[in-house]
Amino acid sequence: VQLQASGGGLVQAGASLRLSCTFSGRFFSNYVMGWFRQAPGKERDFVATIHGNGATTRYADSVKGRFSISRDNGKKTVYLEINSLEPEDTAVHYCAADASIVRLSDQPYEYEFWGRGTLVTVSS
Repeated sequence: VQLQASGGGLVQAGASLRLSCTFSGRFFSNYVMGWFRQAPGKERDFVATIHGNGATTRYADSVKGRFSISRDNGKKTVYLEINSLEPEDTAVHYCAADASIVRLSDQPYEYEFWGRGTLVTVSS
């Protein structure tokens, strides 16, 4: 399995972005997909996760209402829509995948596969 995140960039506060993560491998719909982010000098934090069938999602409290995770199993892609960006959202955003976890985990160690991340920089 390989994951490739894209869609980051430099934006002004208040703008929106849609991040994408493409999955290379088989049985994409068997994988729980997650988004995490890591700001400079900080630990990697959970952002959102989505079940393989797309029916169930989970968000970090800090992003509820502004972030939306979705997936297109036909395109083997998971998305993270970010609205009303704030300078505090500046971070490298990573997508992750795992086929063995049975719940929507917010723990990085439970995800086996990781992409290289895409940088989101928000200016004030």
